[in-house]
Amino acid sequence: MRLTAYAILIAFTFLVACTVPQRAIQNYVVDLQDTSMGVAHYLAEPRIQKNDLLNIRIYSAALDPKVDELYNLHPGNFAQNNSQQGYLVDQSGNIELPRIGLLHAEGLSKTELAGQIKQKLAGELQDPSVIIRFTNFRVIVMGEVAAPGVKTIQEENLTVLEAIAMAGDITSVGKKAAVKVLREQGGQRRLGVIDLTSSRMFASPYYQLQQNDVVLVEATPYKTRSAEQQRITQQIGFALTVLTSIALVYNIFVK
Repeated sequence: MRLTAYAILIAFTFLVACTVPQRAIQNYVVDLQDTSMGVAHYLAEPRIQKNDLLNIRIYSAALDPKVDELYNLHPGNFAQNNSQQGYLVDQSGNIELPRIGLLHAEGLSKTELAGQIKQKLAGELQDPSVIIRFTNFRVIVMGEVAAPGVKTIQEENLTVLEAIAMAGDITSVGKKAAVKVLREQGGQRRLGVIDLTSSRMFASPYYQLQQNDVVLVEATPYKTRSAEQQRITQQIGFALTVLTSIALVYNIFVK
């Protein structure tokens, strides 16, 4: 029985030693105080990119609605390989409008593109107005979130916090202090890192997401250590089970 007692004591010692330590919980914007009277942060307007699908409607003060129809897509005109009506920004960053022709749209905001279209319409339409909307605004959320994947929205303003909320929030082992945002601008991929535990994130140009941004939430070192400790604990548990079994057999048959 003495050998059995030793085996149980060893097992208890190893299991206590391999217990996963508690970790500090990371909360959002822990340094943010009440800013009811503070200055609001400006949210930049999204920029048009290649492969964006734009819904553009042109109106004027003309009494005959057929005049406006000449400058708009007809119901039968759809963007190639897309079930939604709109103007697809091609690989050169251009769109082509009826009676206006080719316009370079990549890199412009909706407001800037609408201004260019109005200039083209000057002298052709009476008091023209231009309404532009994105019809395929989406971002990708990956990593340590509850529901990773492609998130498509109807709105055109999306923050990194909203994207993470749409993905079911960051898991308990996700790294809130260093969320990465991958963005393509002017044919170049750029990387921004946002600390969601700090109010400084509101001043980051990556806080306001652009279409096709990739939000990546990495795991904390705790997850790696926890997985390794769990593996070691399982191996030790198996070894101790074998040792205890041998001790029991010894006590039964030898003594």
